[in-house]
Amino acid sequence: MYGAFRDHLQQELDGIEAAGLYKRELQITGAQGAHVSVADGANTRELLNLCANNYLGLAQHREVNAAAAEGLRDWGYGMASVRFICGTQTLHRQLETALAGFLETDDCILYPSGFDANGGLFETLLGPEDAVISDALNHASIIDGIRLCKAKRFRYENSDLLDMETQLRAADAAGARFKLITTDGVFSMDGSIAHLDAICDLAENYGALVHFDDCHATGVLGARGRGTHEHHDCMDRVDIITGTLGKALGGASGGFTAARQEIVDLLRQRSRPYLFSNTIAPPVVAGALRALELIDEEPELRTRLAENSAYFRAGLDEAGFELLPGEHPIIPVMLHDAVYAARFAKQVQEAGVYAVAFSHPVVPQGQARIRTQMSAALTRDDLDFAIDAFKAARAASA
Repeated sequence: MYGAFRDHLQQELDGIEAAGLYKRELQITGAQGAHVSVADGANTRELLNLCANNYLGLAQHREVNAAAAEGLRDWGYGMASVRFICGTQTLHRQLETALAGFLETDDCILYPSGFDANGGLFETLLGPEDAVISDALNHASIIDGIRLCKAKRFRYENSDLLDMETQLRAADAAGARFKLITTDGVFSMDGSIAHLDAICDLAENYGALVHFDDCHATGVLGARGRGTHEHHDCMDRVDIITGTLGKALGGASGGFTAARQEIVDLLRQRSRPYLFSNTIAPPVVAGALRALELIDEEPELRTRLAENSAYFRAGLDEAGFELLPGEHPIIPVMLHDAVYAARFAKQVQEAGVYAVAFSHPVVPQGQARIRTQMSAALTRDDLDFAIDAFKAARAASA
């Protein structure tokens, strides 16, 4: 039987290759950072890294590494268990308490990944009598999480508040018992920020709950780095926050849901990714705890990140590149044609910069791009080098 299935798979792969869209992974031969060594045949070469989620540069911060090493020494390598059996250490509850305090929510629950946090949310909270109102550009983890639940589904156009209100009215007309609005805090492909304060206004008018995924904003946005709800001054008006430890908070792994107390309590009882997945490894928890502390202790990291974002955006704009407008460290360079974007990314890498092309189905047809991401670990010389590399790539791939 596999013979026919193998031929089918190979045809699919050949089609991706023929379209110029085959994704090849560069192998990093050392640690993550502003500069990375990558395998190039039998040799290695160094690239400036513009595509990691290492917003605050904490992925290789010496104190985060030291905390992780201490976590390994004091708490062990892994728990070999799920949380409710014998997988909960004092360390895990310390991080959950710290995250809840940082985000100003009642409580917090850890998951193996941010994807799992969204995957275990909707099915636990919503039934067929309920409705979920979702942004059209929400992350795949939100989309998949919604698919697992039986609630009625209503989708509104990206950040379109008028359409959101239309869908809220439609949910009411359908007799929804409870309504949950769900959105990304920052949309990862565009770098745009959800209008969370206005969303809260609509939620209050229509008796809905508010959930947002803040993976690209925790530690980054807001005067104290608390995220999108601080950025929009609505911290006490949201109900559920999902997020990750894999970006600004040290860049390792793990996710969380921070929410009102009863929501977290029910997730501990019924959320399947939590109940049936091994606990986050203790060294990762220890490192994330230190990363969370550093966000308060070193506010200059956010300042440097914002300055780098503004400088790089201005440099690319002056060079004539088409950029999506915004203020987030995600800075998409729009190229539109998928094959051209793939060729452009290869030329950028040849010029010494690690950047990756994104095309359909990750982004809509005709919206191919190079998504660049700023980091506090980048220097001004790094940014000038990158701007020159983009200019050289444009000339080489024209």
